[in-house]
Amino acid sequence: MPRLARGNKRPVAVTAALLRRWQLPKPGSSADKFDRGVALVIGGATEIPGAPLLAAVAAVRAGVGKIQVAAPRSAAIALGVALPEARVFSLPESEDGSLDRQSGAAAGECSKDAGAILIGPGMLNEDAVYGFMDEFLGRVREKLLVIDAVALTAFRGGRHKFSGEPRVVLTPNLNEMARLTGEKPETVSADARGVAVRVARDLNVVVALKGSETFIATPNGEVFRYDEGGEGLATSGSGDVLAGALVGLLARGATLDQAAAWAVYLHGAAGNRLKRRIGTIGFLARELCDEIAPVMNSLAGGRAS
Repeated sequence: MPRLARGNKRPVAVTAALLRRWQLPKPGSSADKFDRGVALVIGGATEIPGAPLLAAVAAVRAGVGKIQVAAPRSAAIALGVALPEARVFSLPESEDGSLDRQSGAAAGECSKDAGAILIGPGMLNEDAVYGFMDEFLGRVREKLLVIDAVALTAFRGGRHKFSGEPRVVLTPNLNEMARLTGEKPETVSADARGVAVRVARDLNVVVALKGSETFIATPNGEVFRYDEGGEGLATSGSGDVLAGALVGLLARGATLDQAAAWAVYLHGAAGNRLKRRIGTIGFLARELCDEIAPVMNSLAGGRAS
């Protein structure tokens, strides 16, 4: 399956109507869990053990067949108990409980069975992340990757670029993109679409630049736009849920641009469902996960959202 599906370079609004025409891969009635793919979530630190849990739950809610998590040794058992559906890999950690160069090598060994990998939720210590990414990226050259949160800093100053068929999605918010490019956040915000297009082209990746208006840009210049999310999505852990849904969709067989568009929409629509029940703000990122499947299934002709 191609990793990029579309070719229209005019801005495309991500709506329910678009996604109903752009259906996700559907497993057959006799398919088993391997037919829906294997996703691996790598992240966490002693201080933030829950972030990879949020991402992993979102991946399962997005329909992935098998979920794996790789996290610091100090968090691994707790994650396994919290998510009994997952295989959990215990990674070596630095003295401050972060993932570093040594754990990057170990994570590469844990990645063999995964079709799509998310790196970043809950990772701390930028210096340690540099070492982790330097060691890890060379071991997963053919894998589909979603890179989020602090792991994005590994691309600062052109430290890593990709060649060949695109296989990577970056999911920065405005502040993370500013750190990646070296610009001020207000500069990125003033031209979010242009920045997303430039980074996607320069690094040969798909970029989902998150904000009140989210822009998804591909290396060939195609742009998608989503602006139906609410302010309640600006809550701790919300980005981990979006990234988790995205890696789950990639593992299922969606193309990079399709997975990004669907994940952004599912995330926003999940927030809107909670807004109708709870209110504009005050819902939790973990609650977003439970809304993903109803929205997704409604767009595939299942029960209404």
